[in-house]
Amino acid sequence: MPFSPRILSPIIILSALLAGFDSSPSARAVEAATVRVVVWDEQQPEQKQAYENFLGNAIADYLKGRPGFTVRSVAFSDPEHGLSADVLDHCDVLVWWSHFRTNPQITRPEARKIVDRIEAGKLSMITLHSAHWSEPFVQAMRDRATADALKGLSEEERKNAEITYVTPKRFAVPKRNAKLTPSVKKETGSDGKLHLEITLPGCIFPAYRADGKPSHVRTLMPDHPIAQGLAARWDIPQTEMYDEPFHVPTPGRGDFRGTLGPRRTLPQWLPVEPWQGQGLLPPPGTRDLSGLQAGIPAEGDRERRALAGQSAPA
Repeated sequence: MPFSPRILSPIIILSALLAGFDSSPSARAVEAATVRVVVWDEQQPEQKQAYENFLGNAIADYLKGRPGFTVRSVAFSDPEHGLSADVLDHCDVLVWWSHFRTNPQITRPEARKIVDRIEAGKLSMITLHSAHWSEPFVQAMRDRATADALKGLSEEERKNAEITYVTPKRFAVPKRNAKLTPSVKKETGSDGKLHLEITLPGCIFPAYRADGKPSHVRTLMPDHPIAQGLAARWDIPQTEMYDEPFHVPTPGRGDFRGTLGPRRTLPQWLPVEPWQGQGLLPPPGTRDLSGLQAGIPAEGDRERRALAGQSAPA
């Protein structure tokens, strides 16, 4: 189906977010009016049930029509998996869509190129859909968990501490009552040294729903740039929903929260600011539901409801 100009929940939020990102003010002062966006997509074949030219290209095509952006679309099938130095060195914000096809296939060195740029303030990253298990997101969250664990220590304690890491099994879904990760145990051993046991984040949640039901979203921080122009409450007519708790380091804030009826409340967009760069995990953007093509009612226009995206054809 053609991509509807009545856009999409996450893309409108991506536009606001991208405009608010400031990845490296000193180095980018001359080009401050333009945000360089790279949309990375694994281009899973199932996407074509809802997106004629793949989901990543749909996002890129929309953003190309918005002022203040230069946009490049890359894919897993590109040379160097779309992660060459040329791509990353000309990128302020990396929008990443991945699922089971590529999450295990991006190597740690490839992901490290991204995470190092985030930590240095040269890059910000927006992870969509199942990219919570992508190698760049997992590495960034594990680095953040380690930094949080060491934050309260003196320089001397950091230098002499004995650190043990516990790594959760990758691609394993925890039970809802499982101990939340990351976590830290601190003990002073008989040798007088500080011993830290850091259980790294699993970067996962206990359940999800992919039935295309609507999500009812509340804007919790209306003064934040991401939320400018959005109503206090709005709907995504068709999407995939993720349960909580989400096993990642505590985010700096939660700007939006969605509900699936009276008993289930789920985090929707969780901005995580690990270092100088920034990160955002918005769940919507599933491969075979056209939830990205639904509009959001703006503040003062509560009666407007864009048409829901259509179900994937049989």
